[in-house]
Amino acid sequence: MAINKVVRVALKTLSYKDIDVKKNYIFHRNFVNLTHRHYLKPFFKSMDCQVDSENHSIPVRIFSPEDEGDYPILLFLHGGGWVTGNIDSYSKVCANMAKLTNHNVVSVDYRLAPENPFPAGLEDCYQVAKAFITNNEINDKHVTLIGDSAGGNLAAALSLLARDRKEFHIDKQILLYPATYNNHSDTSPFQSVHDNGTNYLLTSKRICDYMDLYKSKNEDLLNPYFAPLLEEDLTNQPNTLIITAEFCPLRDEGEKYGKKLREAGNKVEIYRVKDAFHGFFALPPRFPQVKLCYEIINHFLCEVN
Repeated sequence: MAINKVVRVALKTLSYKDIDVKKNYIFHRNFVNLTHRHYLKPFFKSMDCQVDSENHSIPVRIFSPEDEGDYPILLFLHGGGWVTGNIDSYSKVCANMAKLTNHNVVSVDYRLAPENPFPAGLEDCYQVAKAFITNNEINDKHVTLIGDSAGGNLAAALSLLARDRKEFHIDKQILLYPATYNNHSDTSPFQSVHDNGTNYLLTSKRICDYMDLYKSKNEDLLNPYFAPLLEEDLTNQPNTLIITAEFCPLRDEGEKYGKKLREAGNKVEIYRVKDAFHGFFALPPRFPQVKLCYEIINHFLCEVN
């Protein structure tokens, strides 16, 4: 179903002229975090703690369902272009996720670029995953990775890193409109970049700016831990659910990653949500696209082994 004209006008209005994210990343980060923060009295059960790394601590926030119980874990890696977002700006999303999936949701406050460029954020996510999955009281099959956008990129990269380092095993991963490739310019091989790279909130220019801030050197662009679609060997990856959005510039590369995982012998489910835009998962659960997304996620969590 095509987007109606009113929605198109609204999106064009919201898709304000791109600021220079690279020059104004602090302002951009503060603006995004403030506009997404939940200021009302918390309506959810949560607990703040931290995971110690070699020379710093990684904050995490654990969201629990309303009823007491021993729940499996969703290890959530937030989006924001590796430059914005934190556990505060994603509190509503994670609280809804805990309630609607009947899982404990562990939200990771990984270090952000450009102050901490690649692979700092990825290493933080790896350390938190290792701490939870190797915990003697938690079976590794009860921990599922989930991430949206840049968080989907981190989840995919983390699964590759876990396979290569062989310190722990990841059983399942859920990638929501993930960034998997290294080129979002006019020369991108993916049609969704050209069709949806303007006027749909997230622009291709902004993705390019985020990647420039995330990388520590140009060679990073060719690193599969930076752009998982570049990985030639995709064997021994988790059971994977990939959900994309029809009008998202990252749509085609996310679906291509799922197809490559499947060709490598992995169990993969790929869904494209119609009439959805990048970031739709953060909308209230009453939206039909979000409701459908949770139906797909819950089926995957319950049925896919």
